[in-house]
Amino acid sequence: MSRRALRSFRENALIYDVIVVGSGFSAIAVTCNLIEQLPASAKVAVVGDDPGFGRGTAYRTELYLHRLNVPAGRMSLLPHQPDDFVDWLKRHGRLMQAGDFASRSDYGLYVRDTLARLLRKRDGRCRVDFIKAKAAGCVERYSSTLAFHLGNGDEIAGRNVVLCLGVGNASLPVDPDGVPPSLRSRIIENPWRLSWLRRVASSDAVCILGSGLTMIDQVLALRAHGHSGRIDVLSRRGLAPLGHARKLPAPLPIDVEALPDTISGILKSLRGKSRTVADWRGVMDGLRPATQALWQRLSSKERARFLRHALPWWNIHRHRVAPDVFDRFEKLVSDGIVRFHAGFLKSLGAQEGRLLANYRVRATPKIAGIRADWLVNCTGMERAGISHSPLLKEMSRFQLIVPDPLGLGIQVNAASEVTAPSEISPARLFAVGALTAGQFWEITAVPDIRVQAKAVAEEIVSRG
Repeated sequence: MSRRALRSFRENALIYDVIVVGSGFSAIAVTCNLIEQLPASAKVAVVGDDPGFGRGTAYRTELYLHRLNVPAGRMSLLPHQPDDFVDWLKRHGRLMQAGDFASRSDYGLYVRDTLARLLRKRDGRCRVDFIKAKAAGCVERYSSTLAFHLGNGDEIAGRNVVLCLGVGNASLPVDPDGVPPSLRSRIIENPWRLSWLRRVASSDAVCILGSGLTMIDQVLALRAHGHSGRIDVLSRRGLAPLGHARKLPAPLPIDVEALPDTISGILKSLRGKSRTVADWRGVMDGLRPATQALWQRLSSKERARFLRHALPWWNIHRHRVAPDVFDRFEKLVSDGIVRFHAGFLKSLGAQEGRLLANYRVRATPKIAGIRADWLVNCTGMERAGISHSPLLKEMSRFQLIVPDPLGLGIQVNAASEVTAPSEISPARLFAVGALTAGQFWEITAVPDIRVQAKAVAEEIVSRG
């Protein structure tokens, strides 16, 4: 890193014990654990420019049909208070049990309330400054401090830094150059900006790209807004998420060490186990607590093979939807309102005043087309990486972070501490959430992130 960059930093900038970079769930989970564990003398800065701090895209939706895909009993923000979310639901008149699936909007409110409750404890807690700004760049200030230039012109430095940057909505698979300007507004690149639903006529035909959880959310949102037209869903394999059982089966204990070390061998073993239980979900739920350990046993070659061949099937079995939501969706499929197409999108254009999505039908050379009044990008979230963040790109350039070789975030060790070849020794640098998928794989859901957030806070506190 250049000395010119070092000199450019203001010497009177405020120095914090911890800087949390981000404004989504990972950031709020880390912040709550820091508040609980740090001494009153400590100073924490939370830097993010999202106005819905802590709720993020997933938990900001107001539609009651947008549910969590994890039972309420496993969604407490703090892992050492397992009943906290269920108790919050009861206090707010939501008569739900631990095995029920709460709305995502309720969960967002719970997260906000939990943070507010911790902040109200004035005696004995650390100082927390929430800075509404984007961390635009970074430099090493001293040998033990990492400094950030903020989008609002301020500069701060921290002895410990926790990167909690999430991922954005994936971009369209192809360029919409072939679509005339008059139809461009009917391509919805970010479906979570739900204002577009008000423009859809009840009989309009809709084409959705992608067939995961986001697709189901948007289908149900369309129906809730009075849409009654046809919905065509295009994805590479035409697979859709499966549903949770109404009565959760007992998890089947899985001995990770006894599993093969190849993806084909693991799949064969799991299929065999599923034939020995009444419900295959018991195998998936038994595997869940061992998933990180299993991922870490795999070689880079086998991890790449999993991402290339097995990931779609993992997603539909692992990331399931609430039973009543699944029933609603399946009814739309059985009635022919929602139709699935398996293939690779080749181009976007127009025909007779409507959008046209041309795709190659899976496993054939045939080209087919879907005409629609609206095209909605539900290809999911982009894979965690550095390309979407100017800050991460700069940190990579300075060798403060190193991209994961499979594009799964950045390289961290088992303690979630960033590993990099830089010869300088700035602040201790951690990452939480999707950025650490290369190390942990299963690290995007609340039950995993909350454990990681607590562990990172404990690691920071333990070393002072």
